[in-house]
Amino acid sequence: MPGTGTDNQVITGEAVALDLAPASALSRLMSGVIDLIVYASAAAAVLVLATGFAVNDAQLGTMTIVAFALAMVVLPTTVETLTRGLSAGRLAVGLRIVRDDGGPVQFRQALVRALAGIGEIWLSLGAVALITSIIHPRGKRLGDLVAGTYSLRVRESETARAPLLMPPELRPWAEIVDLGRIPDGLALQARVYLSRTGDLHPLVRADVGRRFAAALEPHVSPPPPWGTDPERFVAAVLVARRDRAYLSGVAAAQREHAEAQRVRALPFQIPEHS
Repeated sequence: MPGTGTDNQVITGEAVALDLAPASALSRLMSGVIDLIVYASAAAAVLVLATGFAVNDAQLGTMTIVAFALAMVVLPTTVETLTRGLSAGRLAVGLRIVRDDGGPVQFRQALVRALAGIGEIWLSLGAVALITSIIHPRGKRLGDLVAGTYSLRVRESETARAPLLMPPELRPWAEIVDLGRIPDGLALQARVYLSRTGDLHPLVRADVGRRFAAALEPHVSPPPPWGTDPERFVAAVLVARRDRAYLSGVAAAQREHAEAQRVRALPFQIPEHS
């Protein structure tokens, strides 16, 4: 497979870099300022409503705590989880939070980042986060170090990737193939390669395709039909991996729903008192 130049680049055999560069401290600062304004505005709106509805100081104090919790933890965690690493500030600057292996962030990572942000962003007005981002080689803040994430600079061409489609001639093979656990980093690099094949010289494109096919082949059984184009093989593997992960997630959600329905159907018993 292609080698790696830095931790965030895939280097082809012809020294062509597929950039997965982390965000600079300045771009993270700009993104953070926008997000702080958005979340602080939400907290201010809650406080304004609380002032009108609170009947005493205790209720006002409770609503104040709720407003700060909303701005510091609830909103950032929810937005980052639902958008898979985006926010208003990151959209404006062109950034995305990803896991260290390049995969999308999930609830756990988003929550850890938000909790760490209470101290390094809100209480220090972003000074701790900025200093850590400048020092760390991948621009990580403390929340990233704890959560295992980093901020990725997203190019316009990456945001407009065409969806991967299964090559028709490989569909019968893909339906029966046994997929092993493909490393997330390898899958991400292969996806980036497929999204940029049009930018590569034909000879480089073919060479990189063969390298990715060779890296993926040990993870599949049986191997693809003899004479399969390496690039189309890579696409078929990634599509099969994506589709099976989706079906697995749907099945898990259905099992959880069925279990919840079964629990709700159980008779409610009032404990006897002596």
